[in-house]
Amino acid sequence: MTLRKGENMPLPTAVLQVEFTRRAGTGIPRAEVCALLVADTGARDADDLVHAAAPVHPSGAVRYAAGGTPDPDPAAGTVTDTLSVDLTSVETAVTSVLIVARSDGGTFGRIPGLRLRVTDGGAEVARFDCEGATAETAYVLGECYRRGGGWKFRAVGQGYGSGLAGLGAAYGLRADQLPERLPEVVPDPVPDPVPEPMAEPMSHPLPEATRAVAPEPTVVVPVVPPAPMTPPLPASAPAPVRLSKVTLTKDAPAVSLTKQGGATGALRVNLSWRVDPARGGGRFRKGGGVDLDLCALFELSDGSKGVVQALGNAFGSLYQPPFILLDGDDRTGGSASGENLTVNLDHTAHFRRILVFVTIYEGARSFAGLHATVTLQPQYGAPVDFVLDECTVQSNVCALALLVREGDDLVVRREARYLVPRRGVSPQRTTDYAYGWGLNWTPGRK
Repeated sequence: MTLRKGENMPLPTAVLQVEFTRRAGTGIPRAEVCALLVADTGARDADDLVHAAAPVHPSGAVRYAAGGTPDPDPAAGTVTDTLSVDLTSVETAVTSVLIVARSDGGTFGRIPGLRLRVTDGGAEVARFDCEGATAETAYVLGECYRRGGGWKFRAVGQGYGSGLAGLGAAYGLRADQLPERLPEVVPDPVPDPVPEPMAEPMSHPLPEATRAVAPEPTVVVPVVPPAPMTPPLPASAPAPVRLSKVTLTKDAPAVSLTKQGGATGALRVNLSWRVDPARGGGRFRKGGGVDLDLCALFELSDGSKGVVQALGNAFGSLYQPPFILLDGDDRTGGSASGENLTVNLDHTAHFRRILVFVTIYEGARSFAGLHATVTLQPQYGAPVDFVLDECTVQSNVCALALLVREGDDLVVRREARYLVPRRGVSPQRTTDYAYGWGLNWTPGRK
């Protein structure tokens, strides 16, 4: 089955061969395939990265089987790296095996014909033709991940301009735990202009047609304790792109983070607020300030949905679904940094939409008299900000910003929409109804 970017399909729990094929020849940068085994909190240590210089994972489940193997047809000018992935032997702590490629001597935009192929006993199970590479020097091509007691494969196609160091940082590995350069293995061959006669390649039986897989139902996403863990820029990563700040308004409510150069790395969403005593300040409790909660509804490309919020300690996770983390709970607004959500944009292929919203937990009945600013700061690229309009209704919940994937673009839209819950309906459920998320809600407390 040929998959498009973001699509997934079931995998047999077996010993699979994963083949990374690309064009090779004069002027084309070298490349190598790697595998990164990821647990709930990211990669555990350097041993979780399997590559030519470290060809076997300690568990024996993933092996670098072959590198730079020429295509049987020399005129094709392609080479293939192969990984062996034994899904029956993957440690229970490992939730995902990422299939990663890295380049040396140039970017993936200069390497044509990027293709990932998964086979079982020679029969093709899945195939992904990775297109659209530009300035990336590391690429997550696909991943084998656990789902419902079995395994699935997803075509990812997520690149990193900061190379393996940037990719490693997104999964908790330091730059000094990563190999610096490709090992000197058999060089990629230059096609012979006069191919030698060869026997007809052996054909393999194709698997039966795979039925379309319906999106999985809403799931409860595991959470981890909150921690201020926005990934720092790795030492070898390029400096952030210094562009002018973008301020969203009613007349210009949207911007493409991709076109601003901010669609990779960590995206920090910050909410800060202050009370204006002259305009509704009497509505707020005295002495203790007002407790606002920054939240996010998410819908992933596999159909799973959920919420990240302090209520119920659903703080999320940065290195596993939903790839969104709430770093704490500012109960007074007195913190200089306010409240922050971090979105791991290196997993953009997993996202369908993310709605950031804010609720009043206690200390006020309405947003009237409350001045709040929303700032979205990509790790790379220009910051995006906007202020909330003055609230003129009895609202205790406000939809702030909507992040959506539109083709290859990641777009952020200013919502700034005050919602008024019906009697007995929670702010979270009100937001769900307004945007058609369709979750089941139960009472919860901090």
